[in-house]
Amino acid sequence: MAQRVQSAQEFLQDSFVPLVAALCSEEAEKVTRKNNLGFCELIKPFCRLTSEVHMRDPNNQLHIIKNLKIAVNNIITQPPQQGAIRKLLNDVVTVSQPAEGLVANVITAGDYDLNISATTPWFEAYRESFLQSMPPSDHEFLNHYVACMLVVSSSEPEPVEQFLKLSQEQHQIQHSNEYSYPKWFIPNTLKYYVLLHDVSLGEEQRADSIYEEMKQRYGTQGCYLLKINSRGSNRGADEQIPDPWSQYLQKNTIQTQEPYEDGPYTVISNKNSDHFIPLDGLGNDSKDGLSNNFKSHPLQLDHTSESGCFDGTDYVKPNSSMHESKKSNTWTPHGTCLTLTDHDRIRQFIQEFTFRGLLPHIEKTIRQLNDQLISRKGLSRSLFSATKKWFSGSKVPEKSVNELKSTSGLLYPPEAPELQIRKMADLCFLVQHYELAYNCYHTAKKDFLNDQAMLYAAGALEMAAVSAFLQPGAPRPYPAHYMDTAIQTYRDICKNMMLAERCVLLSAEVLKSQSKYSEAAALLIRLTSEDSDLRSALLLEQAAHCFINMKSPMVRKFAFHMILAGHRYSKAGQKKHALRCYCQAMQVYKGKGWSLAEDHINFTIGRQSFTLRQLDNAVSAFRHILINDSKQSAAQQGAFLREYLYVYRNVSQLSPDGPLPQLPLPYINSSATRVFFGHDRRPSEGEKQAATHISLDQEYDSEFSYQWKELEEQAVAAANKGTALSNFQPTQYCLNKYSDNSRFPLGVVEEPITVEVAFRNPLKVPLLLTDLSLLWKFQPKDYNSKNNGETKEVETSGKDMIGAEVISEFLMNSEETKMARLKLFPHQTGELHILGVVYNLGTIQSTSVLDGVDPSAVLQTGKFISNGMSVRGRQDLEIQGPRLNSTKEEKTSIKYGPDRRLDPIITEEMPLLEVFFINFPTGLLCGEIRKTYVEFMNVGKCPLTGVKVVSKRPEFFTFGGSSTILTPLSPSASEHCSAYKTVVKHSTSLYSLTSSADSSDFGVGTGCQPEVIDVPLPDSVLLPGASVQLPMWLRGPDEEGVHEINFLFYYESIRKHSKMCHRVLRHTAVICTSRSLTVRATVYRSNALEDGKGDGDNMLVFVDVENINTSEAGVKEFHIVQVSSNSKNWKLQESINLSEDKDIKLANREKGKLCLKAVRCKHSVENYTFADIVFGSEQIISSTSPCADFFFRSLYSDLKRTRSQQSVHTSQGAAKPSPDNAVRLIQKCSEVDLNIIVLWKAYVVEDNKQLILEGQHHVVLHTVGKEAFSFPQKQESSEIGLFNFFRPENTSVPARPSLDQFSSLIKTSLHYPETYNHPFHQKSLCIVPVTLLLSNCSQADVDVIIDLRHKTTSPETLEIHGSFTWLGQTQYKLQLKSQEVSSLQLKACFVHTGVYNLGTPRVFAKLSDQVTLFETSQQNSMPALIIIGNV
Repeated sequence: MAQRVQSAQEFLQDSFVPLVAALCSEEAEKVTRKNNLGFCELIKPFCRLTSEVHMRDPNNQLHIIKNLKIAVNNIITQPPQQGAIRKLLNDVVTVSQPAEGLVANVITAGDYDLNISATTPWFEAYRESFLQSMPPSDHEFLNHYVACMLVVSSSEPEPVEQFLKLSQEQHQIQHSNEYSYPKWFIPNTLKYYVLLHDVSLGEEQRADSIYEEMKQRYGTQGCYLLKINSRGSNRGADEQIPDPWSQYLQKNTIQTQEPYEDGPYTVISNKNSDHFIPLDGLGNDSKDGLSNNFKSHPLQLDHTSESGCFDGTDYVKPNSSMHESKKSNTWTPHGTCLTLTDHDRIRQFIQEFTFRGLLPHIEKTIRQLNDQLISRKGLSRSLFSATKKWFSGSKVPEKSVNELKSTSGLLYPPEAPELQIRKMADLCFLVQHYELAYNCYHTAKKDFLNDQAMLYAAGALEMAAVSAFLQPGAPRPYPAHYMDTAIQTYRDICKNMMLAERCVLLSAEVLKSQSKYSEAAALLIRLTSEDSDLRSALLLEQAAHCFINMKSPMVRKFAFHMILAGHRYSKAGQKKHALRCYCQAMQVYKGKGWSLAEDHINFTIGRQSFTLRQLDNAVSAFRHILINDSKQSAAQQGAFLREYLYVYRNVSQLSPDGPLPQLPLPYINSSATRVFFGHDRRPSEGEKQAATHISLDQEYDSEFSYQWKELEEQAVAAANKGTALSNFQPTQYCLNKYSDNSRFPLGVVEEPITVEVAFRNPLKVPLLLTDLSLLWKFQPKDYNSKNNGETKEVETSGKDMIGAEVISEFLMNSEETKMARLKLFPHQTGELHILGVVYNLGTIQSTSVLDGVDPSAVLQTGKFISNGMSVRGRQDLEIQGPRLNSTKEEKTSIKYGPDRRLDPIITEEMPLLEVFFINFPTGLLCGEIRKTYVEFMNVGKCPLTGVKVVSKRPEFFTFGGSSTILTPLSPSASEHCSAYKTVVKHSTSLYSLTSSADSSDFGVGTGCQPEVIDVPLPDSVLLPGASVQLPMWLRGPDEEGVHEINFLFYYESIRKHSKMCHRVLRHTAVICTSRSLTVRATVYRSNALEDGKGDGDNMLVFVDVENINTSEAGVKEFHIVQVSSNSKNWKLQESINLSEDKDIKLANREKGKLCLKAVRCKHSVENYTFADIVFGSEQIISSTSPCADFFFRSLYSDLKRTRSQQSVHTSQGAAKPSPDNAVRLIQKCSEVDLNIIVLWKAYVVEDNKQLILEGQHHVVLHTVGKEAFSFPQKQESSEIGLFNFFRPENTSVPARPSLDQFSSLIKTSLHYPETYNHPFHQKSLCIVPVTLLLSNCSQADVDVIIDLRHKTTSPETLEIHGSFTWLGQTQYKLQLKSQEVSSLQLKACFVHTGVYNLGTPRVFAKLSDQVTLFETSQQNSMPALIIIGNV
């Protein structure tokens, strides 16, 4: 139970006090009415004695009474109605609410910190009113009157006669059979005569003389002169006198009563109906005469009927009468004619009455009763019992035997000895003689139980238990089982819930004082029943307080019983108390995962708050139901939502002009908000394909994002003359949670800003959002003025500054996550802040079949049928930035950086480029060349310039070099033309046609970035609204598969802006390539040191071309139409194919082999020399676009790839020693700088039409004898060996050239007749002249040694080749200058016919300025066979 101001002992003492009746004359009532008080109300604050009182018990022992209180009430002759009592108690609880600003009691129990009201004044007020309004009963005497005050005014003509009249009235009420109510303790009731004198009227002498007469008639102890009203009512209004009546009258006056004049109930009397009546239930006096007095109890309802409307449930009153009565009840001052002296006189009067009148009378009565009992004790108990049975005249049963059983016991006559014991016990209890009272109750209990008088026995048990508890010094423990038996008897046998409830209230207080909270709670819960919701609610609430006040608080039991109490309060009509109980229980259930319980509590809190017009609380409660992840069914969630919308609409109607409220649904994932700057991408129109750019439909990819950033950085660096900007920041068109949002993004005037908001509907019912738009704040600024960023003072409406798109209907199905894209159109420069979204939240009708239409069809058509319930509100977009984690302070604390994606700066107008690709292919053959057109269009409002395109794959496309001839000008005109520049070939020879070109013409010069390509716009400017079409050649990548190729178009405005320097446009092309040809080439030195034309040094190039197409692309056959070479030092001279068929066709899986002769260029120039060997009828000029473009670009990408591989190897392996000059010279001998371009046509059958595709493959020849390929070879991964835990030592051993490189240093050739006939029979020795040609291939002088001695080691070679001898010197030494060719005349001597190999001379060479470290043998690669015949 909750805490109390009083102790349990004080509460029990005040629950049973001596009752004194008051009977006032009409004049006496008038005297007290000057103070707006009746007589009983006047003396009520002074009815507690401040001093101890002494009296003697039957054993003549002195007994001390402390803190005695008496109750003085008007005589009421009608018992109260039960319905009226219930109404009274209901109203008492209604008006008693927690005090405003009361500090709650904080209880910490485990994980819970609960704010609980420490006291429950409504329960105490209920309990007090309940105990005071209990009607007196025959089985006990505690509520019977002990004495009666007769009050007469001194201003009456004959006061003494009036006393006699009142005395007769009292006697008639007590002893006449006409009145059964009220009850009197003993027949000889004490009468105390009070003369009331109004001092303000004077005539004190008359009052004194009347009082003297009274003393002579009634004795000094039986009468009293009370002087009051010492102050006139019209003077001294400013003097402050204490008002001790207010606390009683406020407590005892029901402000919310229906209009019974000023008070809750009144005596039915014409003249006394305007005064307040106390709730002790025992009312007021009225005018003389019995004709219309004493007929009605103050609790009598004035509209009762025979139907008994108050018998079933607690009284619930409509709100309207509450408000009316509150207006009618105004506070009136009390005691305005009384001075402090009068207060003391009243206090003295009560003391005198108690000391001289009441207590002596009680003492005398106790003695009389005790003497009667002692005299009866002489009789045998058994004999006495037998006498009772045989002579039943002493007990007159008033009902038949069957009815006796139903009332569970006998009904004793008033003079029965058992009742005399009970009467004595009650008197002793009232004067605090608890020990004697206990003994008497105990004796009476036994008698009652023997007689099976269960009602009487229960009453004796109840008071015996209370007496035992109140005995000073606690000689015996509190007999709780007495109370349990009494409660059970009252409730189950006697069917008297009122007495059972009194037992529970008393016993629970006792148990609580002994800290037996568990037993107290069980007791309180036992008495909850369906017959009274108010009582059940109060007891359940007190039980909950018991659970929370236990040594180990039972928090969940507290909460559960608070919920039960709240439910019963609600049924009883006590809305405020119900709401309070639910709110206190919510503290326990909140956030513990009990979602269904939480929903129920929140729903009830919302309902009760709405009923009490606490609309904000109602909205908050319903909001909690909706924002928790509800586990309710769809129907229940729909009901919650409708209730919420209804409450919300009521709130918004109260303040229609107030700020928009925050709506809880749907959820918004703020971090997933994306912001897109710019127009939506245009759809493709026929053969026109718009640049993909960037859109909200694309998923974010960090790798791609980094690639685009790199491309833009390259473009910015190129535009900045090759230097990268230190403060470079990439352009961000789409901002999301992955992008860098620390800077203010830039928007452009008149270009839309799209905000994608991620909504999630957590409910199982659909939501309908209407009139959905963005909420924003805008501050105009002029960025072009001298004071950059000056705020403009403009008189414009919001729509003139920012236009906002409104989505009229946005449906979210159950548990759906859906994106809403909302646009803003800025019309001025300045700072824009996007705050949130604003919309109407509503629901659609249930998905039952509407007019025979399937509900799913309804949801998809977009014409949603709303149920008409919607509220307008907003939700803010609050995005938390990334957590900072760079400094030590940031790492140790939790700090978040800014996220400014919703705060764009709107800059002045910029050009806007749109790019369209015309006839752009989706599939190509590897190496295929395709000509397309690109259209550039400026849709902005200012001119653009400096258009560049950047790509990581520059070998894929070209706009043509500076020598490009822009014909044909349109895509339609070029439909059947070749992508190459061609001329008709006149001669039929296979000799090459040469031309030259500079690589810088094709963007691959030194010092520039070939990835950044300037778009050759006419005049380099594109005006607003203008467009231009440019040709673009594509070449299919050499690897088959799907290729994503990124283009970044960079452009600037002609006017320089402070905020935005440039803009970019992205495009990703997806090309699927299929296999075509593979080209392999090898170059060898020719054995012929000079050809017939004397062209000097020459080489042979072997080219293998294989058709590896899988015919999926419908390719019929490939034709090799031309082979071109490109080099600074070499050029192809002619084809030396032996085949007469000049047209080289390759069907599927066929391979062709070409042998070409290459000669050294005579004039070494910086330009590249192109040589074309044409196999068809038209020569493709390879030194022009697009052939040369793609060649140079592939050469650059090949070079870049090689470098990156070398850098990887260098970083992985040990540092390689750098070769010295000598080694480099030797190595250069085997290097060639010759590049082969194979141009082909492919014949494709597609849709019964034959198409001709063109293409080219490139082979880069670096080294003599080493095979090169047209496609990049995969690097074979070296075998994984053991981990090398040691750093490789960088030894400085000079690198040696390889054997192949040495063999290329000197080139040798033997000139001799292939067949030589000699007459051996004439001359036995055959001598053949042989010329040995030596050619120095290096750029330095070389010392050569020729050794003719046979050094053949194996005998097999002798047998095969035979033996011959060189005549003359066996060794020659000579020096060859750079590129010098020298001849040496030798003679070979044969002795037999046969075939001989002349390639036996061994040639040693070394550089002239080097030591012999580099000397090595030069082996001739081919055998020089000679046939010696005999003539």
